[in-house]
Amino acid sequence: MYSRDRLLRLYRELLLDGIAPFWLRHGVDRECGGVLSCMTEDGRVLSGDKYIWSQARSVWTFAALYNRVDRNPAFLEAARNSVRFLLAHGRDREGRWVYRTTREGEVIEGPVSIYADAFAVYGLSEFCRAEPDAVLLELARTTLRQARLRTESPDFHETAPYRLPPGRRNHGVPMIFLEVAQEFAATAADPWAEAYAGECAGRILDHFVRPRRRLLVEFLSDRYEELPPPEGTYVMPGHAIESMWFVLHRARRRGDAATIARAVEVIRWHLEAGWDPIYGGIFLGIDAEGHPPFLPNAEVKVWWPHTEALYALLLAYDLTGAAWCLEWYERLHDWSFAHFAMPETGEWRQRLDRAGRPITDVIGLPVKDPFHLPRAATLIVQLLARDGARDF
Repeated sequence: MYSRDRLLRLYRELLLDGIAPFWLRHGVDRECGGVLSCMTEDGRVLSGDKYIWSQARSVWTFAALYNRVDRNPAFLEAARNSVRFLLAHGRDREGRWVYRTTREGEVIEGPVSIYADAFAVYGLSEFCRAEPDAVLLELARTTLRQARLRTESPDFHETAPYRLPPGRRNHGVPMIFLEVAQEFAATAADPWAEAYAGECAGRILDHFVRPRRRLLVEFLSDRYEELPPPEGTYVMPGHAIESMWFVLHRARRRGDAATIARAVEVIRWHLEAGWDPIYGGIFLGIDAEGHPPFLPNAEVKVWWPHTEALYALLLAYDLTGAAWCLEWYERLHDWSFAHFAMPETGEWRQRLDRAGRPITDVIGLPVKDPFHLPRAATLIVQLLARDGARDF
């Protein structure tokens, strides 16, 4: 069994001796600003294209490293470097955040993904904790309010890389805005943002979580009714687990024991349903009724569900003391570090086939982002280093 002190050392070393040096060396674009994330697993740049959500995520990652782990000036400067790129090139004339630019910042694809707006708020909010800036904070506030209006439009479909069909709602929108709104609310002491976070949490728990199925489905009708399979029975275990730790953060702040218990149980459902009984690891997608999954690449093992689950399990244990959380953590830790870790680079590889062998197929976007792994490791360090953290 892993002790708290051992894990704290492990994740600090992963961040400070592995991930951060990798991205400072290979990713930070000191010529044009931002980060170069269209790269191979070992850091060889393949394209200068810049996805705006990747740039915004890099702001969050470097600012959070500075705020929460180690006040290294290089981290704050890397965050500033990405903020400068975002401010210069990230928005269209209506203030919407665009999807993709050239290395120099010329727009290739415009505002086709609301997630770019969400991550812009996320990154700027974290940056303003390190370097308070009223103008940036107001930009984040305006972006958040405008994004909410856009997502409530009857013809809203701007969810690239997967375009939302008419008459649909997806879990991804309330999920990301729960986290973004509650983090912005904490930075800016904004009651409206806190209320919006509560609205998003309610939509997830009251609609997308389906207790009869013991699963969270990704797609519902615009009236929050179940859709026919396979669209209506599609489940992403990692997405559900990530969503639940967002819920746990809110419930922890509010002292809401009932919601904590509910969210922790949903995490358990998706570990049990999403774990590959033959090869181990978490499937990218499954079907609630055993149909072929709705979206492609369901059997692959990608890094981000595993990183989200590592943090979610330690958080769930800290909040509840349930022994099963540590049992699942150990199983997941051993599989993840054995298959994804790349000691020669300090980072993790991002894509494996079902059997756990590395693949180069593009899953989602053709990027290697400085986000899911460093965010999970940062939050784990913060959790384990906290005074009063539950021991194990």
